[in-house]
Amino acid sequence: MALRNRREPEELEEKSIEINAEMQGTLSFKDPVNLKVNGKFNGTLEVRGTLTIGNIGFVEAHISGDNIIIGGKVKGDIVAKKMLVLMPTAVLTGNISTPKLNIVEGAIFQGQCHMVEEYLDAEEVAKYLEIETPAILELANTGKIPAQKTGDTWRFERSKIDSWAAAGKIK
Repeated sequence: MALRNRREPEELEEKSIEINAEMQGTLSFKDPVNLKVNGKFNGTLEVRGTLTIGNIGFVEAHISGDNIIIGGKVKGDIVAKKMLVLMPTAVLTGNISTPKLNIVEGAIFQGQCHMVEEYLDAEEVAKYLEIETPAILELANTGKIPAQKTGDTWRFERSKIDSWAAAGKIK
């Protein structure tokens, strides 16, 4: 009996949500999602995955997410963990914190920008270095790998991990 195109749950299509209405409150996602806002939103947005503010979207909120693409109007501070893109139709009034920023000609930005180093968690470092997660945690706990502890969570700065690995300290 042949198996047909069976996919594991991780391989299923990404979840997508589109908002074309007026909303307010807090939207927070634990799982990666593609969220597109074409309407009005006021409050707090916390997105894992990609957040897109469409050309006709208007958002007044504190925003945090992995990848953020703005085509409409946004008032509020933004923390993009991976990348922020301001499209030609974007109007952003607020402060930015991101490791990667792309401002396309025509976009309007009023505020301050803080370019931060890209941080990884223990699982991401394990995948990046192809080492088991418990081994990464042991290296962090013994101070043998560059890391910062925030509460109960270890954070690893990618550039320091790259330098550490290039120095041949992986065994």
